[in-house]
Amino acid sequence: MPRFLLLLALFSFQAAAATPGEAINLDIGTPPVVIVKHSLAQRASRLVRFYDAGIIGLANDGMVKMRDGSRLTLAQRQIAEKLIDNENPDRNSLIYAIAEGHGGQAYEPAVRAAQVRRWKEQFHSGWWIEDAQGRWSIKP
Repeated sequence: MPRFLLLLALFSFQAAAATPGEAINLDIGTPPVVIVKHSLAQRASRLVRFYDAGIIGLANDGMVKMRDGSRLTLAQRQIAEKLIDNENPDRNSLIYAIAEGHGGQAYEPAVRAAQVRRWKEQFHSGWWIEDAQGRWSIKP
């Protein structure tokens, strides 16, 4: 029975893999993707207050970045930095996990581009976003 489950898992993992030229499925449900998405979701509500205040924003590369920490107390700044330090590796892990679900790290550039596009689209109006030249603006 365990051998059957292993074969079934391997078959379904390969069936989920995309072939070159296919659209990237960012909603692929492999276990690593589900785990990382859960971790990101757990942290999201704590990031919102810093987004709302304009303290942090979405960098051009899709990572979360400190934009203006000057209004924070030392304790608040440490909280924001710790959230960012946990968020960005999880964002990279999500990209790598989706790429693996599509067949390997050769898919990483396409997955990264698609995921960054999605994060920018989903980013709330009124939050700060960085352009390709490093300039910050409020998303309309």
